[in-house]
Amino acid sequence: MNDTPDTPARGRNGTGSPPAIDTTIAHPARVWDYWLGGKDNYLADRELGDQILQAMPDWVMFAQADREFLGRTIRYLAGEAGIRQFLDIGTGLPTANNTHEVAQAVVPDARIVYVDNDPVVLVHAQALLRSTAPGVTDYIHADLNDPDSILRGAAETLDLTRPVAITLLGIVEFITDTEEAYALVNRLLDAVPSGSHLVIAHPTTDVQGEAMTKILRMWNSSAATPATFRTRQEFTGFFERLELVEPGVTTLPQWRPDTDTRYTDREIGFFGAMGRKP
Repeated sequence: MNDTPDTPARGRNGTGSPPAIDTTIAHPARVWDYWLGGKDNYLADRELGDQILQAMPDWVMFAQADREFLGRTIRYLAGEAGIRQFLDIGTGLPTANNTHEVAQAVVPDARIVYVDNDPVVLVHAQALLRSTAPGVTDYIHADLNDPDSILRGAAETLDLTRPVAITLLGIVEFITDTEEAYALVNRLLDAVPSGSHLVIAHPTTDVQGEAMTKILRMWNSSAATPATFRTRQEFTGFFERLELVEPGVTTLPQWRPDTDTRYTDREIGFFGAMGRKP
């Protein structure tokens, strides 16, 4: 890391006036924060989080595996792939080893744009997502359902004529129509050049199917944002126009594990993959 003082993230609301925070309905970013031991969550988030853990205690493992997957993919992108620009959609609440921290540990001048639609994330982003001085960290309050708004905001920080890594970790499942989800992801890919990369982490019922189906029903009966869990074939469809980076589609701990990777002896109900735009 560069030893110059940290620079606060710029934060912008890409959708007009800041939306009100509804603390009575569980929100994905805040439930995830609860599972990871964070404090930026409310009673509704904790109640749903506890219900899911009672039904499937392994879910905390999923949250941890997702964070580790983020770290390994960003290190690969900033190192081997030579990527200097990152568009992290579905950021969630800031925690340890965020995208900019991992990327800027490899290349201090990396530029990162975070995107999330939870107003609580907007509140915390400027204070907590601090960039190294050679690089830039920006935050946009926007929704994956409006990719053009995301791209307009990202273009203020990123050069979209040069390769960009787009990360969608634990967010595409909230676009429940699969054809619509493909179209939204392809709209993002259309806007970036050859050499850009796409990373997705996504829950599935292909592994631990009975338990995952139960969790999905529980989530959809209680949370603000309904979800769908996709098959391996459906998940692979997001990478149809890309070159999959080895080892291709795996469950999260099996994607290029290192000595610090946990749960490598487990097949968990979460797929991960990375593709490169030719």
